[in-house]
Amino acid sequence: MSMEVLTQDEELKLLEIKLNQLKLDYEKYFIGTRPTEPAQLRSEIQKSVIKWSNTRITNSAIRFKFNSLNGRYQAFKRQWDGVLRQIEAGTYKRHVFKANLHDRERGLAPGESELAAHGKLAGPAKAGDAARPVGTDLFESYRAAMQSAGQDTSGLSRAKLAAVLAKQEAELKKKLGCEKVSFTVVVQDGKVKLKAAAG
Repeated sequence: MSMEVLTQDEELKLLEIKLNQLKLDYEKYFIGTRPTEPAQLRSEIQKSVIKWSNTRITNSAIRFKFNSLNGRYQAFKRQWDGVLRQIEAGTYKRHVFKANLHDRERGLAPGESELAAHGKLAGPAKAGDAARPVGTDLFESYRAAMQSAGQDTSGLSRAKLAAVLAKQEAELKKKLGCEKVSFTVVVQDGKVKLKAAAG
């Protein structure tokens, strides 16, 4: 029985399929629908990347494709390792992903049920507030969604988000003539945004 030898282009297509599957598997693991980290598939991809890195690629199109895939893989690795460190430290908000997933299953925008349960977005919490402010939940949802989408959250803080939302809320109240404005976390074209709605 003869074995079929893959061309370099076919090997890279297979690597791309595996990388997309690994990304999906990690997302499932982070939201809690997959019980274990996809370590075996990650190990396979890591070996392929090392093999390709040590291979002299003469075809410029093939070399460009590998460099693009390797760049994606390295970016994913940094993101995944960051979330894994948060899980180990106990600071990772897995329930936010679960809540957003359940919202999508029920046909709601991510975070919509959370706002319905807690009331509309409040401003920054005042000292002595007993209840956990809704703004904090929205901040956690927003930050978690950004991390999931691979966006940088290093410059994000509750205070900055609250200030931006307070300004937008005031402008929208004036523009729409409404008393209340609510915000929900949405993902459009891979970018995380906050959607405002009157009422």
